[in-house]
Amino acid sequence: MTTINVNGKDLALDDIPDDTPLLWVLRDHLGLTGTKYGCGISQCGACTVHVDGAAVQSCVTTLAEVAGSNVVTIEGLSPDGSHPVQKAWKEHNVPQCGYCQVGQMMMAAAMLKTNSDPTDEDINSEMWNICRCGTYPRIRAAIKTAAKEMQQ
Repeated sequence: MTTINVNGKDLALDDIPDDTPLLWVLRDHLGLTGTKYGCGISQCGACTVHVDGAAVQSCVTTLAEVAGSNVVTIEGLSPDGSHPVQKAWKEHNVPQCGYCQVGQMMMAAAMLKTNSDPTDEDINSEMWNICRCGTYPRIRAAIKTAAKEMQQ
């Protein structure tokens, strides 16, 4: 049995092998389908979640690696969409196809915890998630808007 906290709820997970990727624990066992499968090799960022506050790729992070940790998914970032990053994403109409956007928002939220006033260069280096639609200028603008709101 593995114990983790997901979105503020302590869970004791039985009958799930320790080497199961966190992505599949979240989606298949817990029904939290906001986190997306993209590449399976930690190259695209679509599966980004927070583990103890840090952005991690859940496709390559095993259940055993997060035992005793606090995991936050997009569903737990703000259930009503009121997190500054979520609001900025809507304000700037960031998504095109939308598939990568949950991972983008989770990466941005983690970045803004440690860098409250990111420059374009900071965003370019810290936001390595792939957006096949190329919405990077809107992502950058949304991050700056969210940063300003979080500073207030």
